[in-house]
Amino acid sequence: MAMSGVTVSATLITAYITFMMSLAMISFWIKTAEKRGFISRDMNKPGEIYVADGGGLWVLISVSFGLMAIIALNRYISGDLRYIDEAFALITLLLLAGLLGFIDDIFGWKKGLPRWERVVFMAPISLPLVVIKAGYSRVDLPFLGVMELGMLYPLVLVPIGILGAANAFNMIAGYNGLEAGMGLILMVSVAIYSVLKGVEFTLLCSILMASSLLAFLVFNWYPARVFPGNAMTYGVGAFYASLLIIGNMEKFGLLLFTLYFIKFILFLRGEIRGVWKSGVEDFGVPQNDGSIKSPLRGIYSIQHLAIIIIEKLKGKATEEDVVIFILIVQTIISTVLLVLAYMGFI
Repeated sequence: MAMSGVTVSATLITAYITFMMSLAMISFWIKTAEKRGFISRDMNKPGEIYVADGGGLWVLISVSFGLMAIIALNRYISGDLRYIDEAFALITLLLLAGLLGFIDDIFGWKKGLPRWERVVFMAPISLPLVVIKAGYSRVDLPFLGVMELGMLYPLVLVPIGILGAANAFNMIAGYNGLEAGMGLILMVSVAIYSVLKGVEFTLLCSILMASSLLAFLVFNWYPARVFPGNAMTYGVGAFYASLLIIGNMEKFGLLLFTLYFIKFILFLRGEIRGVWKSGVEDFGVPQNDGSIKSPLRGIYSIQHLAIIIIEKLKGKATEEDVVIFILIVQTIISTVLLVLAYMGFI
């Protein structure tokens, strides 16, 4: 893939700006949130430990500024007008996702919107890509092959894909560093796939999001000083789906999302058996020695499955163990898919 010197320079400069902006704003946010009492309990630790909430909003804001910076650098230096529609659609999408997710964060965990209302509430997130008719109507989907979808693609599949990814990304969450770590791996995978397939714009965007998530991990890794909140999980999930749509990478992206599909199946299994009605969540049960245990006998969650596997391997599981285990599994999935892509199978 041939990238102009200006584009390469603009990408590196804006990635650095995005990283530093995220560090600065999140650091300021932690102090402000703690002072104002905008905190949530860290559920995987014994005792009453509270952490600043809603910090993921600044990830989305930083990436939005990064996208604007790269547009400005390209326009003022080289007069390059490419990607204008896509870039501003993504900026609008990120700000909408951040606003709607942050409202949910303000309402509070278990006090916010019911699940079905969240889906309706999040409907506007997909509108920026629908408006610009983003993506390609001819798509290659796992198990279905190549399909020509015509106007069904921008008007039906795009909203379903964005809303589905935004909600699904929130399902593997609740542990220090987990959401940001998963997002970082997904973005790096999309960046590498973009290089293999010669899709410049998705490479630029994924690098910006990866740099912001890396900055967030500085504060969110165990023991976390800030939580991402729904603002970040909605935003990163929607952004991920948007890159797949814009880059015509649906098949790769769906396969890369394998863990989320498994989590959804386990969740439905728990719904059928009435597990979640008892108030059980994906969190572990904190022990006095710093370890955590699964609150259930059966397997209804990726997080609980990780706890059980680690206990069999090490005797006990910690929150950090669970996060590292899940991230390693996602890295293996990503690596296998990228090797297959390099060999021309995806």
